[in-house]
Amino acid sequence: MYWQLPSERVLKIQTKRGILLENPEFQSMTEAFHLENKIALITGGASGIGAATSREFARAGAHVIIADLNLAAGEALAAELPRARAVKMDVTDSASIALALSSITRLDILVNNAGIGLVGDVSRTSEEDFERVMRVNVNSVFLVTKAALPLLLAVRGSIVNIGSVAGSVGVRQRFAYCASKGAVQAMTRQIAVDYPKELRINCIAPGTVQTPFVEGYLEKYHSHEKEKVRAELVARQPIGRLGTPEDIASLVRFLCSQEAEFINGAVLPIDGGWTAA
Repeated sequence: MYWQLPSERVLKIQTKRGILLENPEFQSMTEAFHLENKIALITGGASGIGAATSREFARAGAHVIIADLNLAAGEALAAELPRARAVKMDVTDSASIALALSSITRLDILVNNAGIGLVGDVSRTSEEDFERVMRVNVNSVFLVTKAALPLLLAVRGSIVNIGSVAGSVGVRQRFAYCASKGAVQAMTRQIAVDYPKELRINCIAPGTVQTPFVEGYLEKYHSHEKEKVRAELVARQPIGRLGTPEDIASLVRFLCSQEAEFINGAVLPIDGGWTAA
C-alpha cells in the first residue's frame, strides 16, 4: 500500500485487492474495513448501537437486515440506507426468529445487539425481573445464533456479540445485568472454541454509551437529578465522556472485516479506560 497526498488533498491507494483509487479523501478512506456485498443481520438494529451499526455497515457496502421488535422503526431506518431492509423479530421467541430468517438464504455477519438493563442489587431483584433480563440478554444470543448458525457456517461468517464492561467487572446495583453480560462473554469464548475454523465470533464490551437505553434509565430512576447522575456516569470513564453509538459501530465494522481475520474468541473493551483504571 502507498499513500500520496498532493496539494489538492487527493489520495491514491493501492490496496491488497489490486484496486487503485484516485478519489477525494472520504471515498479513499472508506476502502479500509470494507464489507462490500456482505449480508449482515443486526438484532435491535433500529435504535442506539444497533442503528449506528446499521448505518456503519451500509457505508461499508454491506446489505443490512435490521431485525427489531419495532418494525416501524426498522423500516424507517432502512428507508434511509442503501441495500437495507427491516424484519420483525422477537429475539426471545424461536418461532419469531425462524420466521425472520426464513427469507434469508445467505448470511455473512450476525450482530447480537438486542438487550435490556435492570437496576437493583441481589436483594431487590425479583425472580421475574431476573428471568426477563436473562431471557432478553442471554437466551436471545443462544436462540438467534443457533438459528443462524447453518447460514454462517456455510460462508465462514462472523458473529459480534454486544456485551458490556458489566460482564467483566462488578457494577453497583446491576446484579442481573452483570450476570447476563458475563454469560454473553462466556458464550462467545465457548463458541470460538467449538468452531475455530468454521466461523469467527467476538464480543465487544462497551462502557456507558449515550443511547436511548441510557436516557431511559435516567428518566426512570433519576428524573429529578438527571444531569447530576449523567455527570457521575461520565466520571467513571477516565477519558471524560460517554461513548457514542458510532464509537461502538466502528469497532463492530472492524471486527467483521477482512482486516480482523486473526481475531477470534476475544472480548474487546471499548470503555474510555474504565476497566483499565
